[in-house]
Amino acid sequence: MRVLMLLMLLLTTTLSFATENKMSDTKVKLTTSLGDIVIQLNSEKAPISAANFLTYVTEGFYNGTIFHRIIPDFMAQGGGFDTSFNQKEVHAPIQNEADNGLKNTRGTLAMARTNAPNSATAQFFINYKDNSFLNHTGKNASGWGYAVFAEVIEGMDVVDAMAKQATGNRGGHSDVPKTDIVIEKAEVLK
Repeated sequence: MRVLMLLMLLLTTTLSFATENKMSDTKVKLTTSLGDIVIQLNSEKAPISAANFLTYVTEGFYNGTIFHRIIPDFMAQGGGFDTSFNQKEVHAPIQNEADNGLKNTRGTLAMARTNAPNSATAQFFINYKDNSFLNHTGKNASGWGYAVFAEVIEGMDVVDAMAKQATGNRGGHSDVPKTDIVIEKAEVLK
């Protein structure tokens, strides 16, 4: 029942954004402690993932979260933990759209997930380089891939600056920046 309600919410969000904007033109600004990052969503090829991300943005979910995993020459992951390293409550997982034709190339955003293909919720990552091994190759355990839904159009220098921060272990996680990189505000640009 909860999954059905989330899908209805996502559809409503998707339809309302479609009437207000050209969906693939929707931009989101992440104001971070290192600078601003502007991303452009691809709601045409990744409607579920883009609508899911927009739901979290409009709810203010990402405000005060951190980039909690930074691996230079790979990716920067965020959107799940606050500055006290508490994991935030999320909506139900969404369907994996990694078979949408979008590739995990430098500057793209993809949904983070567990080993279960349809387990993505709020967390996302930004690719530092072309990570073709994360792309969809088949609907099986080793081939599902990670769904790309957006790309950085401004502020890749900020994303690159994240990779220069010292990292360590925290809360049972590795590759955590020693100084918090905070998403102070996430907002849809009009």
